[in-house]
Amino acid sequence: MRMEILKKTLKVVISISVLVSIWQFAVLTGRYEPSLLPSPTKVFEAMTELIKDGTLLTHFRVSLTRFFIGYLVAIFAGITLGLLLGWNKSVWSFIEPVVQVLRPVSPIAWFPFIVLWFGIGDAPAIVIIFIAGFFPILLSTVSGVGNVDPIYLKVADNFGIRQPQMLFKIILPAAFPLIANGLHLALGSAWVFLVAGEMVGAQSGLGYLIIDARNSLRSDLVLAGIIFIGALGLLLDRLIKLLETGIEKQWGISRRGRN
Repeated sequence: MRMEILKKTLKVVISISVLVSIWQFAVLTGRYEPSLLPSPTKVFEAMTELIKDGTLLTHFRVSLTRFFIGYLVAIFAGITLGLLLGWNKSVWSFIEPVVQVLRPVSPIAWFPFIVLWFGIGDAPAIVIIFIAGFFPILLSTVSGVGNVDPIYLKVADNFGIRQPQMLFKIILPAAFPLIANGLHLALGSAWVFLVAGEMVGAQSGLGYLIIDARNSLRSDLVLAGIIFIGALGLLLDRLIKLLETGIEKQWGISRRGRN
């Protein structure tokens, strides 16, 4: 186990080192102005500046609060509706065309209506996060319910388990591996659109931090913000994986090939 962790850590270090080396080489060629492509040192100094003066923490708290509200509501709504619609195939057959039409629409496209309906402030970003996360979770849950082994249902029926116990005690655990895939897709989509939403309609948050730095012609702060966003997104992904592993152990679910 320790050797495996060491190998993964070494791969990450090597990948980052190669990327920074290419970046530094591009700067040294002099092809790009420092205002367009700041050096890794300048970006590191900008990151330190954001941490020391508390700017990063302030925007980080705002973004994380918006993200978790929107994402958790998407999880609750997506899984609940997915279980009900996946179980009732006749209702799903009527609703699926509407879902498939709305699903490809970018959450940002709804922004004018979101502002009109919910006003300005935190609400628009939260709604955008919800929309971005809802559809992947809904569709993965419906798919998971549809792929539950009929043997599980027959055994549950023989033991006298009826609705709604069967839905939450049998179907949900059996469908969880596919639901987990939807949670990962929703996490990435929601995090991306959180930043996008803050760029176009917020006065705080990590997305706003980048836009404000751009308007101030601080490309070093822009890249620092991008690095923080990527690192935080990776951290959230790992956190979700740990939670999934705990749930799977609790329900006795085994999945091979997990990273």
